[in-house]
Amino acid sequence: MKVTEQEVLYVAELANLELTPPERARMVRDLNSILEYVDRLNELDTAGVPPMAQVSDRYGATEKKGSARFEYAMRADELGTSLDHQLALANAPESDGTFFKVPKVIER
Repeated sequence: MKVTEQEVLYVAELANLELTPPERARMVRDLNSILEYVDRLNELDTAGVPPMAQVSDRYGATEKKGSARFEYAMRADELGTSLDHQLALANAPESDGTFFKVPKVIER
């Protein structure tokens, strides 16, 4: 699969980006290079390789190694109280009684 200049232009428009012709050409080249590399990686046999949460313990600031470093992320969800809706709206500079009203910030 190859990325075309038309696809780059389409995504740039969605992101509200203006790309010069040299930037478009570079983006096409770079994206295709990335996709070619992913294709090369997909050719590797990883059947016997266990999944990893992090490829290196070098960046961990803990004594734990491997996936044990991420045990904190498996905590149970707990129901808590929320800010009262009317109280939140009372602090708004402008509302319609149900929602916050904010100025339009994106113009096209």
